[in-house]
Amino acid sequence: MSDIQKELDHILFELVDCLTKEELTDRLKKCHSEGKPLRLKLGADPSAPDIHLGHAVPLRKLRTMQELGHHVDFIIGDFTGMIGDPTGKNKTRPALTPEQVQQNARTYEDQVFKILDPDKTTIHFNSKWNSQLNFSDVIRLAAKYTVAGMLERNDYRKRYENQQSISLHEFLYPLAQAYDSVYLKSDVEIGGTDQLFNFVTTRTIMSRYGVEPEVVITVPLLEGTDGVEKMSKSLGNYIGINDAPEEIYGKTMSIPDKMIVRYFTLTTDVAPDEVRRLEREMNENQLNPRDAKAQLARELVTLYYSSATARDAEAHFETVFRQKSIPDEIAVVSIPEESYWICAAMREAGFAKSNGEARRLLKQGAVKLNGEKVANPDLELTPAEHEEVVLQVGKRRFAKLHFPD
Repeated sequence: MSDIQKELDHILFELVDCLTKEELTDRLKKCHSEGKPLRLKLGADPSAPDIHLGHAVPLRKLRTMQELGHHVDFIIGDFTGMIGDPTGKNKTRPALTPEQVQQNARTYEDQVFKILDPDKTTIHFNSKWNSQLNFSDVIRLAAKYTVAGMLERNDYRKRYENQQSISLHEFLYPLAQAYDSVYLKSDVEIGGTDQLFNFVTTRTIMSRYGVEPEVVITVPLLEGTDGVEKMSKSLGNYIGINDAPEEIYGKTMSIPDKMIVRYFTLTTDVAPDEVRRLEREMNENQLNPRDAKAQLARELVTLYYSSATARDAEAHFETVFRQKSIPDEIAVVSIPEESYWICAAMREAGFAKSNGEARRLLKQGAVKLNGEKVANPDLELTPAEHEEVVLQVGKRRFAKLHFPD
């Protein structure tokens, strides 16, 4: 087997689509002959501040390709994020404000290098080139695609047939995304299967600009911890790569048994032969699924933190869930007088990033004080009654609230 064939097989492992394999083979031959790496593109609109395991699937494939010598152009869609990607939506998606985009974008930069090799990655913000387009440029870009072509997209077509509104700016999203590839002259673009329409559109637009169309590869969409819906922060079924180790471990232990093999395959570095062994032993009742999930949880915490941290996270889980007790060592958070309001106290403890998030957690019944559920978002903590209380958010986050004299 030739070196190029081995490289091709490595790249194509666990992919869903490749448009086309022949083009990818030609690109690899060219990069080998010229001694230049492929330019790999992955775009991410900063619609939420956290990268989760679903986002990590294409990132991990890119890391594999970096290990083969190729270079990643990671595009933070600070411009396209203000349009809003309508993919999979049955209504117009609200656009983000510039402030939301910039705040989320900064966290993406911090997190992406937990997976990608920084020496083989260039981070771009697509406002650099998209914001330079004037109205004439946008008209010329729009002239390179048809409305009929747009209506081939399932979510647009269904909304059109159901007489639901489609705003004109939504048609501009796939065009703006395509222009990223025109500008960068990308060799390969990767993403989830839900992005296939946008990618095919990009190939068309690139050819109409006289640029060689990129190769498109798609990876499976990872179901969330519910085992049903695509992993999404808005659905609350996600595991963030920046979550606390105890959160990663505990959330992993909550996934349905049917998802164990899929998570091992798509989110860890465990060898395929070992995954097949685990699957076989579970099917033959030689391995308890709970033990397999514990191994999966250790693998994930080790991947994003360390093996020592994974052992600590496992011990924490065993203490809290098996013994149904509060951990021996939990952080003590000093609460200033202006933060006696429950939502402010949750922010002080780091359990909510905003008052709105705190209110949602309270409404969901996820908050306890000294073991008792709290649902009142207007609750004021009274130091005379609560000199030190245990705040619990969810099943795994604890803090002792201390009220200074």
